[in-house]
Amino acid sequence: MTGDHRTDATAATDGGHGLLRGKIALITGASSGIGAAAARVFAREGATVVLTARREERLRDLAAELREQGAEAAHVAADVTRREETSRAVAFTVERYGRLDVAFNNAGYGEGRTPLHLMDDDVYDRIMDINVRGVWNFLRDEIAVMLDGGTKGAIVNTSSVGGLLATPVAAPYVASKHAVIGLTKAAAAEYAASGIRVNAVAPGTTRSEVVEDWFAKNPGMEEALHAATPQPRTAAPEEIAEAAAWLLSDRASFVTGATMPVDGGFTMV
Repeated sequence: MTGDHRTDATAATDGGHGLLRGKIALITGASSGIGAAAARVFAREGATVVLTARREERLRDLAAELREQGAEAAHVAADVTRREETSRAVAFTVERYGRLDVAFNNAGYGEGRTPLHLMDDDVYDRIMDINVRGVWNFLRDEIAVMLDGGTKGAIVNTSSVGGLLATPVAAPYVASKHAVIGLTKAAAAEYAASGIRVNAVAPGTTRSEVVEDWFAKNPGMEEALHAATPQPRTAAPEEIAEAAAWLLSDRASFVTGATMPVDGGFTMV
């Protein structure tokens, strides 16, 4: 039995409750997967959204879709590994909307299923560059503009169940997602007194282009993951976005430095 992730995801995203009403939100990795789902969920919850990723055409289409639905949305292309581009994306947000209230640092990357002793340096470098440096780059500028503007802001970083436990043949990915949780805690501790909350989400296996391709190339993998998960299914991107939206909202006002698993119970067993 695998369950139907679509039923739960649809139920979770029917209608909005204004969780992020009036907030200016920046979302990285917004061209697909969890990032694109977050754009839709945040807009539904009343946020003005700024979308950033490398694939500008996708960002443009998504921003246009949101505006057609009555939301305020803009986009700016940026490579999370390039500080000048991440700084430009944050500056674009402030120049266009006057401030930054919340940010979802979601861009991430995983590659290979290779034993540690056979892993190439360039794979390690790319994973760490996107998953850790990407969060580091955005986090610094987001915090700086929140401090400058006197904003009691909130930031959510995307880690993974791989940041809470270890899985075989994915050492660089596991290391990178543990590092994201470390950065989250360090920033939360440093800026809590300034009114800036920093948390993380740790998704389990979530449907995306990359995951669908991985399942196609590894027959039986999806079923094996379902068998290891108390809720025996794969998450929909919207389910991760819903958790991020709550953590960014004022309803989570006393939550900082936390990592929320959104994994169907995978890490509790």
